[in-house]
Amino acid sequence: MIRRYAPEDMAALFSDEARFGAMLEVELLATEALANLGIVPQADAAQCRERAPKIDADFVADVDKREAITNHDTAAFVDIVQQAIGAPEGAWVHYGLTSSDVVDTALCWQLTKAADLLLEGSAELVSVLIRRAEELIDVPVVGRTHGMHAEPTTFGAKMALFALAAERDRVRLARAREAIAVGKLSGAVGTYSNIDPAVEDYVCAALGLQPVPATQVIARDRHAELLYACASVGATIEHLSTEIRHMARSEVGEVEEAFGVGQKGSSAMPHKRNPVLSERLSGLARVLRGYLGAGLEDVALWHERDISHSSVERVILPDACLLTLYVLRKATGLIDGLVINAERAAKNLNEGSLGLVYSQSVLLTLIDNGMTRDDAYRIVQRAARTSVETAQAFRAVLEADEEITLSEDELNVAFDLDRMLRHRTRYLDALKDLKP
Repeated sequence: MIRRYAPEDMAALFSDEARFGAMLEVELLATEALANLGIVPQADAAQCRERAPKIDADFVADVDKREAITNHDTAAFVDIVQQAIGAPEGAWVHYGLTSSDVVDTALCWQLTKAADLLLEGSAELVSVLIRRAEELIDVPVVGRTHGMHAEPTTFGAKMALFALAAERDRVRLARAREAIAVGKLSGAVGTYSNIDPAVEDYVCAALGLQPVPATQVIARDRHAELLYACASVGATIEHLSTEIRHMARSEVGEVEEAFGVGQKGSSAMPHKRNPVLSERLSGLARVLRGYLGAGLEDVALWHERDISHSSVERVILPDACLLTLYVLRKATGLIDGLVINAERAAKNLNEGSLGLVYSQSVLLTLIDNGMTRDDAYRIVQRAARTSVETAQAFRAVLEADEEITLSEDELNVAFDLDRMLRHRTRYLDALKDLKP
């Protein structure tokens, strides 16, 4: 992932130093477990831990040099670790293990930590959406279907629905974390032929992972589940961003992204305040969906293992975690600072719609007064078309229509915004269980 979209705390989890550090810890724990079983002398296991190399840039460079000879990165890693520990103790490193025991378990440990960061970011997004929903529940705005004026709603109702969607994403991330918080140290093809299951139990317990049956590799549907949760986060944020982009258009003007001091919206046109962050988030969601496709293709491996998944995962798993955390944090800031133009929203709702947003209320009132639905629909539809074509207020057209015999009081009720939105707090009721 390019630095522009790489949060530092997440990037640190996927550095070469972090990867080798995780692999080294798996190796050392396995040696300690073997010592507990009496296979490795306790003193030798202690020396392995004491003499273990420092995982830094020099270590990474040494592994790279060794890999140029071995053409096998894990074998190169083991060679450098054993060399640093020295003989004879270093010979116990990687005893009875295969590369995937170390690499897969270390990777799942890294991904579990990454999922913790994602869960934290997800919870923050849910929290800010709830806060804005509560702040804006009484601020009306025209609702739209097919991009057209429909009936009134509120900004708070919109935020509440996005909060519920973001919470569903948080739950998906939690499930994905559980699925990926696993490990295996069962040797070649996963039969424990040269390694006692107690080693797997010991290492996984130390790392906070769950031992799972496996072939030579951990099943990749687990990794795909994490990628799906990331893609789902992106989809929700894209939905949110698309809504903001539409509402920020010049002819709508109901919201604006926060605009900082010194910020420039266009290099050519000084008046521009473009929804650039919303557009960026919409675009990055496409990248997250692409990672999911590649992850699903990694599920079907040959027999007990192949490494067709390996090269893919080196790219998509770190990048997906980095990008998901990036969009979560940026979306949280976007919503936190979103400017609501309540007066413009009211103008669009009242003057801009000509009052047509109350057409269903008029229809139902006519039905209440004994008119058939079809007749009432035809009359209201005709009046609405006249309102649009003549740019007259919908209510004025209705009052001039001889077929409409509604009283002034009945029309007042039909055109009452508070009545239309009287159940708006129901949206907040749905959020009560989500509050931290």
